Amino acid sequence: MPSDPSGGVDGATPETGLAARLWLTLVPIVVVLTLDIVTKAWVMNTFALYEQTPVIGDFFRFTYTHNRGAAFGIDIGEYSRIFFLILSLIALGVLGVIYRGTPSSDRPRVLAISLVAAGALGNIWDRIRLELGVVDFLDFGIGTHRFPVFNIADSAVTVGAVLLLISFWLEGRRDAQRAAQAAETDRA
Repeated sequence: MPSDPSGGVDGATPETGLAARLWLTLVPIVVVLTLDIVTKAWVMNTFALYEQTPVIGDFFRFTYTHNRGAAFGIDIGEYSRIFFLILSLIALGVLGVIYRGTPSSDRPRVLAISLVAAGALGNIWDRIRLELGVVDFLDFGIGTHRFPVFNIADSAVTVGAVLLLISFWLEGRRDAQRAAQAAETDRA
């Protein structure tokens, strides 16, 4: 989708490009944060700590637990909660820099950054308010072979990070193609 230097897309005014950017920023953040906060509150008010409730047999169940570490159970010990809180705040700063440098026309990247930021904010909220750490409850696996328990925020971070990697990869391919075309033109 070609863009003009002002941030508009194919004849769109810069204002509509900025409106789309704002929409792709705020809506995912509000939706993910709301779902994350509501589901975590529901789990904390419905289940006892470490309670396991089957949803789809043994394959998918709710397992209420807390995680002082990072996504999917990564824990570095006693100071995990503070370390990952600081790391999350730094990550938000880096995302802010990437966001500022992203043109409004790059909607997949704007959406990806929004998803990662929303997930980070959801887990930051838990790290600040809960001594035990982040609430996790989504539990998938078969028997003893289980994926680490996670939450909505972790899911948003994962999906957003994958989209962000794809966005950077596609940008790299486009840049390589342009460079090859420019070199070909120079030779001609």
